[in-house]
Amino acid sequence: MSVEYDIGLLDRLIMGRWRAPASESSAYITPEGYRKLEQENTTLWTKRNVVTKAVTAAAAEGDRSENAEYIYRKKQLREIDSRIAYLQRRMPKLTVVRQTEDITKVFFGAWITIKDFSGKERRYRIVGADEFDINEHYITVDSPLAKSMMGKMINDKIVFERQGVTQALIIINIEYII
Repeated sequence: MSVEYDIGLLDRLIMGRWRAPASESSAYITPEGYRKLEQENTTLWTKRNVVTKAVTAAAAEGDRSENAEYIYRKKQLREIDSRIAYLQRRMPKLTVVRQTEDITKVFFGAWITIKDFSGKERRYRIVGADEFDINEHYITVDSPLAKSMMGKMINDKIVFERQGVTQALIIINIEYII
């Protein structure tokens, strides 16, 4: 019996470098989140102009191979260009989600207060992947917790699995802040 193998695939599997492609995050964003991305894009272009001038000035100093200022500014310029490129690819794909008409259920953009059975309360807002910020208590719509809450109402019980542990929570409040 003869079996043919894709040598490139085998090499990637054996070497451990191959990774399954990450699933693309949902392309939803709140109006505030979209404004922040627009503002970041504008700020980056302004910063890019300043850094470009600094690169030009550092390059004029002579030997670039040992010029720390030139090397640092080129690295900074690459980082700025990378982020600008990402924003230019991502922003046209985004769908700005306005507030829902039904404010009695959990949908995108809602602030939800949940309580576990020990009585501990937590408050989260469901936002798009581009707005995710745990310090602001923003969770992405793609997270298991957000998925389990979508469409639920106050006093509904939600059950979800996190890090192999099943958790049960109750929704005690839903708010939509404009």
